[in-house]
Amino acid sequence: MSYKVLDHATDAFIEVTASSLTEAFKVAGDSVVDTILDNSKIEEKEERNIVVMGKDLNYLLYNWLEDLIYLIITEGFAIKKLDITLEKNEEYTISAQIFGEDIDIKKHGFKVEIKSPTFHEMEIKQEKLVTMRFLLDL
Repeated sequence: MSYKVLDHATDAFIEVTASSLTEAFKVAGDSVVDTILDNSKIEEKEERNIVVMGKDLNYLLYNWLEDLIYLIITEGFAIKKLDITLEKNEEYTISAQIFGEDIDIKKHGFKVEIKSPTFHEMEIKQEKLVTMRFLLDL
């Protein structure tokens, strides 16, 4: 599916459209990578696994985006591909296999630093398609 960047004065305002929740969360993750790095030059040399939880879908989205930003900005891991599963038990849970390599600024470029996701203007609609909107604080 896809995402687009909507107009916003100071932050990255992303809208994701997907056929399922799982696909929407994957595309949201891809949008974070594309905002920070040139994904076309990242190779799948290493695998990392993370588990992210949230008491509802908004918290899950916030925690998911926050963990990906931490992985890229703080740990210096350039993400090429995300394979995720999403489950709902007591809480929503994403289990993710993340493929990529250590960041090389000359190779991957560096577009902008994301400070964090925000709950402001966050929304998730589940109709025929899943639509997500969220702000990334730059």
